[in-house]
Amino acid sequence: MPIPELLAPAGNFEKLKTALHYGADAVYLGLPDFSLRAKAYNFSEQELEKAADFVRQHDKKFYITLNIFPHNRDIPLIGKHLEFLEKISPDGLIVSDPGILEMASELTPDIPVHISTQANITNLRSAVFWEKSGAKRLVLSRELTIEEIKEIRDNVSLELECFVHEIGRA
Repeated sequence: MPIPELLAPAGNFEKLKTALHYGADAVYLGLPDFSLRAKAYNFSEQELEKAADFVRQHDKKFYITLNIFPHNRDIPLIGKHLEFLEKISPDGLIVSDPGILEMASELTPDIPVHISTQANITNLRSAVFWEKSGAKRLVLSRELTIEEIKEIRDNVSLELECFVHEIGRA
C-alpha cells in the first residue's frame, strides 16, 4: 500500500518553507492568472525556479496548478507556461480542464497530470473518463463519502488524493 503524501499549499516562498519545515512531503503553487485560488499570491517564473531548487534541496516534491477553465485567448500563454514548466520539471501539473490536460500531454509528456478538485470528481464515470484521458492522479471532490471514495478506488488504477480537514469539534 502506498504511503500517504502530505501536500500543502505554498502561497508564497515563506509559506513554502514553513510547509516543508512542518512536515509536508510536497507543496503546490500557482502561476499568475492560471490558478483558481481566488486572490492568492502566485509565483513568477523566476520565483518558481527558486522554489523548485529549494524543494529539491529538501528532497520534497512540488506541483504546479494550472487549474483555470481557459478561454481561447488564454491558450497561447498556457502553451508558453508549459514550455517553461518543462524546464523546471515539477513533479506534476494540477489541471481542471480537458483542453489543458491535452496540451500538457503534448508539450510536457514527462510531467504527470493530476486532475484538480476544481474538476469536481464526484462519481466513478468521471474518474474513468479522466483515467482514459491520461491523468495520473485524481483530486476527488471534498463532498465524497468514504464509501464513494472506496468505489472509485476499486475501479480505477490512478492515484487518488483527498482533502482531509476538520469540520468542527464535538
